[in-house]
Amino acid sequence: SGGGPPNNTQSTPTNQTTQQSEKQPQHIECVVCGDKSSGKHYGQFTCEGCKSFFKRSVRRNLTYTCRANRNCPIDQHHRNQCQYCRLKKCLKVGMRREAVQRGRMPPTQPHHGQFALTNGDPLHCHSYLSGYISLLLRAEPYPTSRYGSQCMQPNNIMGIENICELAARMLFSAVEWARNIPFFPDLQITDQVALLRLTWSELFVLNAAQCSMPLHVAPLLAAAGLHASPMSADRVVAFMDHIRIFQEQVEKLKALHVDSAEYSCLKAIVLFTSDACGLSDVAHVESLQEKSQCALEEYVRSQYPNQPTRFGKLLLRLPSLRTVSSSVIEQLFFVRLVGKTPIETLIRDMLLSGSSFNWPYMSIQ
Repeated sequence: SGGGPPNNTQSTPTNQTTQQSEKQPQHIECVVCGDKSSGKHYGQFTCEGCKSFFKRSVRRNLTYTCRANRNCPIDQHHRNQCQYCRLKKCLKVGMRREAVQRGRMPPTQPHHGQFALTNGDPLHCHSYLSGYISLLLRAEPYPTSRYGSQCMQPNNIMGIENICELAARMLFSAVEWARNIPFFPDLQITDQVALLRLTWSELFVLNAAQCSMPLHVAPLLAAAGLHASPMSADRVVAFMDHIRIFQEQVEKLKALHVDSAEYSCLKAIVLFTSDACGLSDVAHVESLQEKSQCALEEYVRSQYPNQPTRFGKLLLRLPSLRTVSSSVIEQLFFVRLVGKTPIETLIRDMLLSGSSFNWPYMSIQ
């Protein structure tokens, strides 16, 4: 009794129990949908359908969207109804993306696409995720070397104008980068604006760390105009405390010697946040953040095999980026450039204007 395939061997009461025990491995259920498993695929027992679906999704770097509440039933009869929830379940039960890649292309096989990283190591694109990272890197409008030589000299105290110009470059760079990375331009423009308005200050801190931006207190206070307007001692102390927090976040990132590929992934994880208000497709943005996180994890595992805690350390740096007040960044770096124009307005204008954007008070081209 049951829906199994016909059996050529006749069963008798005396050998039935033995026969069932011998056949047991063939009747293991697919851990994803409950159909009959055809064996172990990518780390788990699955049916041919779920095996093929997972392989196709991983190899083609596919992103799905759930039209319901991201909790659709995945069984034999409903597995084709929601690809988002099916892939989510594949990952939840332990199917491994990297197992697909190993079967597809050996890590020893060279690839023509390489990107030089800040630590000098090439990024070998031997998986679909490395291709994603390559596109993130390619989207950078200002490679670190073009931020200016003064930026790369930690002991050099920059003048006020140079600080403001560098800050403008970094903000513009963050928006231009977002406009050119995979998937972001496909989002509704209202979602793009919402994501950048929420995360611009975190992206700014990551860019500041990446280019080793000098953060000396005196010129920063001068840039913020604190010397020109009377301010209570308490406010000055509070402001200096904010500068210290900014400095600490930058120094902690620099201490990890984060390379360019890792910075790109961290920025993508920050940018694709479902915390932004009014998103039209929260699930899709979440899936893009997961994709970026998986890319970082695979990259770190392959490039830094002797640092098993590195991926965790990088991710743990992200929540504390929000401790750097966006209003303080605005006061420190942008008040001289844009006066009372809100940064959020500038970001929207940059996004809509693209590379033709002109700063209100100076050119950064």
